[in-house]
Amino acid sequence: MRVVYSDPRWAVNDAGVLDPALADIERAIYRDDIELELGHDRAPGANALMVLRTKVGPELLDMIGPSLRVVCRHGVGFDNLDLAELKRRSIYAFNVPDYCAPEVSDHALALTLTLERRIAKQSAHIKENRWRTESGGEPRRLGRYVFGIVGLGRIGRTVARKAAVFYGKVQAYDPFVSVDAMAGLGVERRATLEELLGTSDVVSIHTPLDDSTRNLIDRKSLPSIKQDALLINTARGGIVEPEAVLEGLESGRLGGYGSDVFNPEDPNAHPVNKRMLDFENVVVTAHSAFWSADSIRSIRTRIAEEFRHVLLTGEPPRFGRLV
Repeated sequence: MRVVYSDPRWAVNDAGVLDPALADIERAIYRDDIELELGHDRAPGANALMVLRTKVGPELLDMIGPSLRVVCRHGVGFDNLDLAELKRRSIYAFNVPDYCAPEVSDHALALTLTLERRIAKQSAHIKENRWRTESGGEPRRLGRYVFGIVGLGRIGRTVARKAAVFYGKVQAYDPFVSVDAMAGLGVERRATLEELLGTSDVVSIHTPLDDSTRNLIDRKSLPSIKQDALLINTARGGIVEPEAVLEGLESGRLGGYGSDVFNPEDPNAHPVNKRMLDFENVVVTAHSAFWSADSIRSIRTRIAEEFRHVLLTGEPPRFGRLV
């Protein structure tokens, strides 16, 4: 059996090349039963394929050939997998949807509190020799305000629990989660996105990226957001239309924007996203919300264990989304 990891970030050494010696976790799990190779060029003839950013569609699947039995997306989403094509070819597909829930939820709250307490702004001012207690602006007492969540899945629910420590009320919009389920989490349900936007002082996005959520926050929906609300995105860049956010910042309707994700990844590579970086009430990170030693160890272990299970038993994956 052959497993190929097309683009594992954790296997890139200090010289910038894929290094099999770094696959210690995988070797311990695969042992002598399964051969592991790294790199897109090793994919032909593989029985299992792990991808991070690589797009999996007909061209790549044709190149690999009929040996392929299972594909794993190294992460939470599926936006770079052609699920319909995988299903047509009877190839299993899975992700690891909960490996980084602690990290992403922490990061979402970190971006929020950085904006609420004006931390980035004050830090920049002091480094410019502009020391003044009031220079960052006047923060809010959070217990009087409402934290809103778009998408109440695994990560959204973890965010809800943590946000309740700081904010007076937590509410959410998710058409797939019932009033009763939200009530059990101590969350109030909002029936529409517009209702959530119009009544939340913070809006944190935690929905997957698919055709139904692409540009979900756009120039039609964002104007309904409450005056001075904060917008936080640790989900996917494609969920937010950058032009809408820029207009919200320029008009003063948005109180701030905190984002870990953009499309393309580096906001400096997009003219509109780059303009956002000039605002003092914008805090950004480099798609690092998922990152910790524990989360990377967990996802590597679980992917290898699941590949071993599928290849040696012939059974489908035991978690994640199946095809």
